[in-house]
Amino acid sequence: MTDRAKTFETVTGLIQPFNKKGVALSDATTFQHDLEWDSLTVMDFVAAIEDEFDIIITMNMQAEIETVGQLVDAVEKLRA
Repeated sequence: MTDRAKTFETVTGLIQPFNKKGVALSDATTFQHDLEWDSLTVMDFVAAIEDEFDIIITMNMQAEIETVGQLVDAVEKLRA
């Protein structure tokens, strides 16, 4: 399993408690449209991601991340 695949698995695991509609998760899953998250959910989830990977996701980065795949790539980049 590649590092990115492991990161994807961890990220999707962290999404599950917030995935109220049971949406199937892929790189193309969007947080706003597919998962229908509000800003409070996003903030809670970002905190969970930051804690899990010991990284900081800036507000500017958050604004650019729309899909699960983009988040996984950002986490990989921040951990490098």
